[in-house]
Amino acid sequence: MINFFKVTIWAILAFFYVLLVTLPISSQAQLSIDVIILVSLVVLKLLAPKGSLRIVVLAFGSAIILRYLYWRTTSTLPPVTELQDFIPGILVYVAELYSIMMLGLSMFIVAMPLDSRPQRRLKEDEEFPTVDIFIPTYNEDEELLASTISAAKGIEYPPEKVEVWLLDDGGTLEKRSSSDMKAAHAAQQRHESLKLLCENLGAHYLTRDKNEHAKAGNLNNALAHSSAEVVVVFDADHAPSRDFLLETVGYFNDDPKLFLVQTPHFFLNPDPLERNLQTFKKMPSENEMFYGIIQRGLDKWNASFFCGSAALLRRKALEETNGFSGVTITEDCETAVNLHARGWNSIYIDRPLIAGLQPATFSSFIGQRSRWAQGMMQILRFHFPLLKFGLSFPQMLCYLSSSLFWLFPFARMIFLVAPLCYLFFDLQIFDASGRDFFVYTSVYMVVNMLLQNYLYGRFRWPLISELYEYIQTVHLLPAVVSVILNPSKPTFKVTAKDESISESRLSELSLPFFIIFVILLVGVAVSLVRLFTEPYKADITVVVGAWNLLNVILAGCALGVVSERGERQSTQRVKVSRKCEVKVGGEWLPATISDVSVRGAGIEVLGKIARTISEDDEVEIRIVPLADLPENILPVKIRHTENTADGVIFGCEYVVKNTQHNRIIADLVFANSAKWSDFQKRRRTNPGVVGGTMGFLRIALRQTARGISYFMSRAGKPKTPVPAIVPPEESV
Repeated sequence: MINFFKVTIWAILAFFYVLLVTLPISSQAQLSIDVIILVSLVVLKLLAPKGSLRIVVLAFGSAIILRYLYWRTTSTLPPVTELQDFIPGILVYVAELYSIMMLGLSMFIVAMPLDSRPQRRLKEDEEFPTVDIFIPTYNEDEELLASTISAAKGIEYPPEKVEVWLLDDGGTLEKRSSSDMKAAHAAQQRHESLKLLCENLGAHYLTRDKNEHAKAGNLNNALAHSSAEVVVVFDADHAPSRDFLLETVGYFNDDPKLFLVQTPHFFLNPDPLERNLQTFKKMPSENEMFYGIIQRGLDKWNASFFCGSAALLRRKALEETNGFSGVTITEDCETAVNLHARGWNSIYIDRPLIAGLQPATFSSFIGQRSRWAQGMMQILRFHFPLLKFGLSFPQMLCYLSSSLFWLFPFARMIFLVAPLCYLFFDLQIFDASGRDFFVYTSVYMVVNMLLQNYLYGRFRWPLISELYEYIQTVHLLPAVVSVILNPSKPTFKVTAKDESISESRLSELSLPFFIIFVILLVGVAVSLVRLFTEPYKADITVVVGAWNLLNVILAGCALGVVSERGERQSTQRVKVSRKCEVKVGGEWLPATISDVSVRGAGIEVLGKIARTISEDDEVEIRIVPLADLPENILPVKIRHTENTADGVIFGCEYVVKNTQHNRIIADLVFANSAKWSDFQKRRRTNPGVVGGTMGFLRIALRQTARGISYFMSRAGKPKTPVPAIVPPEESV
């Protein structure tokens, strides 16, 4: 009875809400209402409302958006009899419908996201489930794998209850028996060296006969050779903190129907946008919007899903689906949707407990995103969420949002081309006056930005999402089209990691961005000419010209993204404060490690004798490890020094002479997860809509100039092939 009463009340409210949205009023009245609602939104946003007041903000914003949609549908579409206007006009309308639908789904998911779950550490008197840690690998180098295995071996957990497995798909019998003798020899060498590495580090080495079903097949082979109650998956470049299991395994004891505990992916290095725009330490990373708030929103609806790594899964649940799903190339999300449909539960822990690497070059970044996009399109095709039996309705909407998101290249390309249709060909794709456009469209855009900032402000700054979508659209659009036409075509491709670019250069994928930028600039010139030659159309020309100018700003900023900066380091150093000792001239001196990375560290040494250290000297550092290690002395090579009043500060590079040194490095870099949370918190600030927009415009101006200078400097050189920075991706 109570539920019926609630449904009735909501239905009545919805009826009056729709009635108000569709009420015919004049443009002047609409503008007055817009101003009142905008002021209300700003005031409520400044009050940082929570609870029911948060819903009021979203309701006000939705009213403006729905009012705009009603106006667009009833008053602005070109007549169907004029196909040259109607076809591009309807494409723009469909792109706007898609954007509004995605905003609606986003608001449903994150309107009231779960707060971070309370800490649930395993207690000493509690049952400790057995755990198998799987580290699948294909072509990653031994040094990277040594770091991840060492970190996994350093996890705090009863040693008799946990096993670490390296799952090598690069040394399979199929590869070692290849007719290509060079490839077969490389696979055999890899097989033998990784077996020895695992033996020295106390891990299990496992390979298989054939590379079937990519990563899912590799993981399923490991399931067949292991038996623990809980399975943990780490990508080859995802090293866990020491408290990873103690912070996560306990949730399985609380809920027998729990199949997944997912934790966020934290990255030690910037992606190409962050590196080339130099925003890594100042602005939240792209993935933080997903892991910082969207996953918490999904968690509210029992829809947080497996992200391929940094996750724990119950073996009993996996046995119901014969292991990890392998129909699509995104085995992680596919596995989750199948298990959610069978009634299993998932939770998300919003604390970074692993540190990994993301693609450093633009081409690898695009390769990774193409795989994600194609995989989610396959899920849309093979597991259409709204028809997936067993999912709750909120779960259906959550999975629909996650998969439909990857259709953004279509909408983004339409928004890019649409203003040019008017400027170049005088097509009337938007049948409205400049006044009506200002009253409806401009207010809609402002409200859209306010809502985005309200929902994601600390995790995504204004116009950054648009930039990320634009830089992906150019190359993702053909990838998405190909999988729509042939859903079974895509194959799993490994993303290159741990890359570095020694010299500044233009990405090999950069040419389309310069071509688009020039075309858009021509559009700016045409809009100026039309303002003078067609003054009677000035209102429409100003509106379309402003739209095109926004595209120019995004396209100009993208030139900076594809102009890749040369860097000596592929990973950034993370600030720490850890005591150690440094051996200088046979004497151990007190020191403090101030920052660390997977390759080196910054150390401050006390004692005047430390000034005798010079570049390229090799010294030893001694730490008190957090894990139980047989050795605690690590040799390092000095790379630069700076004298201080009490001693010297030096930057050093680790010198790995045996596998135990890898365990010391892992203890230094990965053991303490608190420093990753601290690093994220320093970046998570909200500049607001105005401040964020102005900041983006400053970045765009600088990056446009930098991109053009890169292009001009390259144009002035003899045309020689650009050396390949990224190894070609291979099918697994």
